[in-house]
Amino acid sequence: MLEEKTQDLIVNMHALLPLIVTNALNLLGAIIILLIGLWLSGKAHLLVVSALSRTPHFDAMLKGFFGSLARYLALTVTLLAVLSQFGIQTTSLVAVLATAGLAVGLALQGTLSNLAAGIMLLIFRPFRTGHKVQVGGSVGTVTELSLFWTELVTDDKVQIIVPNGGVWGQPLRNFSIYPATPHQGEVRFRIEEETELDPTIEKVGAIVEAHPRVLADPAPSVLLDRSAAENALEIVVAFSTAEDATAVVKSDLIKTVRTELDKPKHREKSHRTGERAGRYHLAEARRKRAGG
Repeated sequence: MLEEKTQDLIVNMHALLPLIVTNALNLLGAIIILLIGLWLSGKAHLLVVSALSRTPHFDAMLKGFFGSLARYLALTVTLLAVLSQFGIQTTSLVAVLATAGLAVGLALQGTLSNLAAGIMLLIFRPFRTGHKVQVGGSVGTVTELSLFWTELVTDDKVQIIVPNGGVWGQPLRNFSIYPATPHQGEVRFRIEEETELDPTIEKVGAIVEAHPRVLADPAPSVLLDRSAAENALEIVVAFSTAEDATAVVKSDLIKTVRTELDKPKHREKSHRTGERAGRYHLAEARRKRAGG
């Protein structure tokens, strides 16, 4: 009896051995295909992005989109190849996935609307990476546009994630399309009547032009005028800034120009002080000699 059971077990093992070997080889092949597919998907993403990066004036947002599209296509082909390795009919699987996709699509209408809006944004491109925009009540600089959301960064370095459905479905304000009107500023410096005008104007003009926030176009102006109240002689500086920083620029110019214009006064005062000290020491020395 024991010998018969042993004999049956050996027969069953011989029958199962080819099946085990076949499935093991299929599993090994599926693992190899999966690893190669993952590697190829990453290479496809890098290859597409690298190729598009060599294209002049190609939008950075579209580079990432087409790179991701190539990666997901490679992963889809890899998944179908892995399933085929186990003998699963991919045509039937595609039909099942299509039916499941319809059901999932009905359940995820909001998500799919974001996907559709993301595709429309990528096609029509109402903004690009680096543009400052306002979506609803959110204002920030665009850092990324994916298929489902748009990422903004505010001036305070706060991240804002806006679903693409909200971006596409409401008015969008783009502050970077047209050049902004420069902000105008003016500052006045009172000078003495005996001041040498030409060197002083050149000195003030050089200080204004050297300020990093003062625009070269339109160029700043340095003119002479008299105050309405006291009829005092003044240097009038008019400048423009790209950002609303006229108060900061005005403060910097007042500090720098006043320091530069007051240098001759300080030198003259120091010279007079030195002369008085010299006369005092000379008088002391004479008095000592006379007393001695």
